[in-house]
Amino acid sequence: MNQWHLLLKTKNYAEATILQGVLAENQIPVQLLNKQDSSYLIFGEIEVYVPIMLKDIATALLEQSLLN
Repeated sequence: MNQWHLLLKTKNYAEATILQGVLAENQIPVQLLNKQDSSYLIFGEIEVYVPIMLKDIATALLEQSLLN
């Protein structure tokens, strides 16, 4: 069974999809879990998950992308 690590929680869907693209470019599988309310986007968050064995690489890429 694959184990996933919660990398980021955000209320900004664009931020989550940009991070998903950055990770995908680096061959890191990504799962987005959208827990936002469909009518009121201020409620809930989007969670970004990566495989637990790649969490260190994904964290470094996250920090790098936030600095740019």
